[in-house]
Amino acid sequence: MRKPAVPQNLKRRILKDSLLEDELRDAAFRRIIRSIPKGKVSTYGRVAAAAGYPLHHRAVARLLRKQAAGVLPWQRIVGAGGEIKLRGEAAAEQHLRLLLEGVKFRGKRVDMDSYEHQPRSWED
Repeated sequence: MRKPAVPQNLKRRILKDSLLEDELRDAAFRRIIRSIPKGKVSTYGRVAAAAGYPLHHRAVARLLRKQAAGVLPWQRIVGAGGEIKLRGEAAAEQHLRLLLEGVKFRGKRVDMDSYEHQPRSWED
C-alpha cells in the first residue's frame, strides 16, 4: 500500500520548521531516546514519529548534535535501514559503542531485524 503523497510545499515547511528551536518537541524526543534499551537501536524517523512529530527526523539529528555528550544514549539512533549517518571518528565511536552494547552488524549496517526497538507512541 502506498503512503499518501505529502504536498511539496507542506513538506518543505515541515522540514524548515524542524530546524527551529522547540523545547516541547525536544523534550518529547529526549523521552523517546531515553526509552531505547541498551543493545537496541531506533532510527531518527521512528523517534520523531513516536514523539508525535512525523517528518521531523532532522530535528532529532539536530538535538543529538547539540546535546552534551553523556546526556542521551545518542549511539542508539541510526539512519533508516540501520546505517550510521555520522562520519569519520564519530561514526567509528558510534559503531564501537553499539558493539560494546552487543549490537551486531550486517556489513556496515545494524541488523535491524534483530536489534531495532519500536519506541512507544506519544499516544500511549
